[in-house]
Amino acid sequence: MENNKEHHIERTNFDAFVHAVGSEIEQAQVRLITAANAQMLFHYWKIGNYILYHQNLQGWGSKIIKQLAKAIRLNYPEKKGYSERNLTYMCQFARSYPLNVLRSFIDTDARLSVPSIQKVADEVLKLNNGQFTQELTAQIQSTDSQLLEFTQEPLAQIQNVAKTVSAIYRITIEDIEKLFLASPVARINWASHVIMLNNSLPLGVKYWYMKQSVEMGWSSNVLKIQIETNLYNRQISNNKVNNFTATLPAPQSDLANYLLKDPYIFDLAGAKEKADERDIEEQLVKHVTRYLLEMGNGFAFVARQKHFQIGNSDFFADLILYSIPLHAYIVVELKATPFKPEYAGQLNFYINVVDDKLRGENDNKTIGLLLCKGKDEVVAQYALTGYDQPIGISDYQLSKAIPENLKSALPSVEEVEEELASFLDKDNNPQN
Repeated sequence: MENNKEHHIERTNFDAFVHAVGSEIEQAQVRLITAANAQMLFHYWKIGNYILYHQNLQGWGSKIIKQLAKAIRLNYPEKKGYSERNLTYMCQFARSYPLNVLRSFIDTDARLSVPSIQKVADEVLKLNNGQFTQELTAQIQSTDSQLLEFTQEPLAQIQNVAKTVSAIYRITIEDIEKLFLASPVARINWASHVIMLNNSLPLGVKYWYMKQSVEMGWSSNVLKIQIETNLYNRQISNNKVNNFTATLPAPQSDLANYLLKDPYIFDLAGAKEKADERDIEEQLVKHVTRYLLEMGNGFAFVARQKHFQIGNSDFFADLILYSIPLHAYIVVELKATPFKPEYAGQLNFYINVVDDKLRGENDNKTIGLLLCKGKDEVVAQYALTGYDQPIGISDYQLSKAIPENLKSALPSVEEVEEELASFLDKDNNPQN
């Protein structure tokens, strides 16, 4: 049963409470002009902390949020974004990212300046195991006497959001703002935060998705898909089959292993229900060129079905990309069947050809990526032994679940090819 105080909130206190929130809303509008997203998030975070504090101090229950939303509509009808639902998210936001979490995110950023599978996994585990969620509650519970001492006036503690938040964390609001804005929390949009708040992701995994969203420029729709398709596990947690450590120098081998996913998930909308291998491979090639976001950050399309004349024979590489982070060509071979050892030999051949025909003096070693419809990992690892060219082997899965609103925002194969045509040598045009 809700505390009786909830139904008999002293009018003066509640009016002052609403006034303080309204004042913070108005002040935020000025700051939003210069740094809209980050300042809006900081504003939401402060509001969330403020509501949580007064819920604890006044003994108010959850219905106070509904009453506050109604009061804001009446007193500030032109202000949008303060519905009961959004105010609830603001409280969740503040509870999820108290100040020591923000500090930990900033420290983790510094340690992960050059990411690798092991580094990321270790840092995510540290964040997951940290005792962060208790900080805000503990700070709020220990702040009452200090805040009353600080103000000396009953209404002053209600009337100023910034002073309240400063007192909760015992540092100036300016220092709190600097920490907030320096953290990855401030770099993604509110819609993306709401998606993560609606998912029961461990703290470290949330941090990783934030970083990926920033680095890859994901929209909230793309973030939602990446979470639903469990990208963290596909890129970080799953065992990957490759020989990168044996064939690439340490910094590049770590980065190549970090960028590789297993499995890849491709949308095959428009493919025949009973497609043969050629149909599937053709659809997959078109899909990869259309949805480079699944390949990851910094992959540029170079050619598909790239023709090479070697001796008296013609050969066609399925797909050639260029990885800007790796400074290397990536040769992708797509197979509509489970892995066979001879596939590694075929890919090794194409890597040698690309190294000879395309690789420049400033490019690193060409990397091969073999995408198969399943694999026996032990067989695949044995198959790579003895090759001196870097090769990764991943599964792929086919999905028709990419929403129409996302598809419409992505370029078609033709649009990608037209846009990049000016950068390609005539020899890179599959039509030649």
